[in-house]
Amino acid sequence: MSQFPKARCDVFEAMASRRAVRAFLPTPVERKVVEHILELAARAPSGTNIQPWRVWALSGTPLKGLSAKLMAAHDADEPGHAEEYPYYPSNWVDPYLSRRRKLGRDLYSLLGIGKGDETRMKHQFGRNYVFFDAPVGLFITIDKAMNTGSWFDLGTFLQSILLAARGFGLHSCPQQSFSKYHKIIKPALGIPDDQIIACGVALGYEDTSAPENQLATEREPVESFTTFLWA
Repeated sequence: MSQFPKARCDVFEAMASRRAVRAFLPTPVERKVVEHILELAARAPSGTNIQPWRVWALSGTPLKGLSAKLMAAHDADEPGHAEEYPYYPSNWVDPYLSRRRKLGRDLYSLLGIGKGDETRMKHQFGRNYVFFDAPVGLFITIDKAMNTGSWFDLGTFLQSILLAARGFGLHSCPQQSFSKYHKIIKPALGIPDDQIIACGVALGYEDTSAPENQLATEREPVESFTTFLWA
């Protein structure tokens, strides 16, 4: 294993400070830092050590070129695009629907986007496709041959990336929104069709002046989701 620099925060602080950042500074991130993050994340657990993940890392011209293609498709409402897998439920129920709606209201309020302002809502959603101006974009893929358990493993790998990024003083935003445009992304990056694009990840330094980065999401208290059978 490589020799890593001293982390800028411990694991507890990394877990507490990790959040989805939606505006980044143009400050470059060294490739070696990204390699370190992925090397650490690769220690994530997986059933019988199958490690069912692949990563495609972009920066500079490749990132900007792909973002331009995605934004063009988004702005034009280009037909023929659909997600490779269902992420959200077909029928929403509470408390999940209420939490989702609150997040949307809180974010749009910070940005000054009023209810029903579909033009600005679409523009804000489109910022996903430029990785919120982050200098690094990652795509996390998984083989179509894998089953549900391997998707659990993929989640531990993704979380490990997000936490390791905090150790290097970086922030991130995991983005399932890229799944819709897999027909553009795969040929552009040479991703084989036997891979499913699980998500993208924006990676970089937070723009602390951006209002959207003031969003504070709530978490349920432990007692609301845990049943203790304690002797």
